[in-house]
Amino acid sequence: MATAEPESISNASNSEEEKSETTGQVVVNPEDYIKHPLQNRLYNHIQLSSNLISGCDYSLFKDGIEPMWEDERNKRGGRWLITLSKQQRRADLDRFWLETLLCLVGEAFDDHSDDVCGAVVNIRTKGDKLAIWTTDYDNKEAITHIGRGWKERLGVAPKLLIGYQSHADTATKSGSTTKNKFVV
Repeated sequence: MATAEPESISNASNSEEEKSETTGQVVVNPEDYIKHPLQNRLYNHIQLSSNLISGCDYSLFKDGIEPMWEDERNKRGGRWLITLSKQQRRADLDRFWLETLLCLVGEAFDDHSDDVCGAVVNIRTKGDKLAIWTTDYDNKEAITHIGRGWKERLGVAPKLLIGYQSHADTATKSGSTTKNKFVV
């Protein structure tokens, strides 16, 4: 696409047709060629998650969705969860988190990207956690598509299983673990 710089302020008031006749070039307003603004937030110069201290979290959620179970878009949802060992912080954490962000920003889950609410990374002493939150745990087709796609994008070995937990089950758990609704 060819673009031209405006020659002067007085030219800016001319019609595009006049510009074409006099200079052979058209000045394009940037607002005219922006295809569509991103619905999801964009990261730029983000601090690496491995640099956070234990107990800290990063989260990236769509506009209007809070990173909490009680949010209206999260109430009936759940999360795909990957738990990393302490040794994986150095080897995998940053790569997994940045790839997860790219999946969200790039809407990498095809027709099911609308079912994604956001993502969270939790930095903990015993092991870090990465999760993609979704809006409806009853939508098995969307949930499994998102889980398989995420696992593939992260390059997680096929033999390693990741689980999906509903927020309702997590909120009412009695022990230290929550039963997985789905596994990929």
